[in-house]
Amino acid sequence: MSAQTPVRSIVVVGTGVIGASWAAFYLSRGFDVIATDPAPGAEDRLRQYVDEAWTLLASHGTASDASKDRLSFNASMQDAVSKADFVQENGPERPDLKTKLFADMDEAAAPHVLLASSSSGLTMDVIQSQCKHPERCVIGHPFNPPHIIPLVEVVGGAKTSEETIQRALDFYASVGKKAVRLNKALPGHVANRFQAALYKEVLYLVQAGVLSVEDADIAIAYGPGLRWGVMGPSLQWHLGGGPGGIQHFMEHLMPPLTGLMGALAAPQVTDELKQTVINGVMKETKGLTVDQLTGKENEVLLGLLALREKAGF
Repeated sequence: MSAQTPVRSIVVVGTGVIGASWAAFYLSRGFDVIATDPAPGAEDRLRQYVDEAWTLLASHGTASDASKDRLSFNASMQDAVSKADFVQENGPERPDLKTKLFADMDEAAAPHVLLASSSSGLTMDVIQSQCKHPERCVIGHPFNPPHIIPLVEVVGGAKTSEETIQRALDFYASVGKKAVRLNKALPGHVANRFQAALYKEVLYLVQAGVLSVEDADIAIAYGPGLRWGVMGPSLQWHLGGGPGGIQHFMEHLMPPLTGLMGALAAPQVTDELKQTVINGVMKETKGLTVDQLTGKENEVLLGLLALREKAGF
């Protein structure tokens, strides 16, 4: 991945939903993608996913040299990885399987190749524990789906080198991702923790009878959620502070916000609450399937990203 070893061929190990989405993304950016997965029918499912994703990706602009024809499938993981300039792993979230998989990839890959895992639940300390070259192993956790959402969370393990982390950050940035560095490994990384923190309050308010599931979704999606689609909460508070910006906010508006934080409570996640959420969500779908809703969401998200880029955000 240095100037002497440019990335041309990316190997996607594991072609479930996340791996297939990564494959579609890398193809759209003009790379050769070699996919590998031992599951029966994996290649057919992958190509179907890429075909479906490509229609949307192409309508919003792909790299000039992007082509679905640059996708190949190799049943041998070791052979595929031996041809990689960069590896994006997406195997099952089982520590025994993941550590063995990384040890095998480490054995097969050329010495300069970074091995990135999409893992959301395992730390790199565990994943790299059986590798001979653990310094080149790193978490590159995408926000689902990778072919639509730009966020990638990058975090190393105890044996990951600083050079590897920087190379991973630089690579993801070079392909249009918004990569953030985590200086510490945490369960769920950070984006999932943000989601958990917000949903904790949603469930509490629904259980307390403050509002319905449907109205909670409306309150977020048509209130702060719209603004968060443009800039993050801390920068939003800078605007909320008026002419004095974030300095004024911290001095005058943070105390009441701190008081509100202290008043937040946890819900009791009972079967009754779960069913209340299920009932509310099914009303919101208005009969549309998960696939139909996903298609609508992805179309809007790509439109939003285009608007952000045009506005310089």
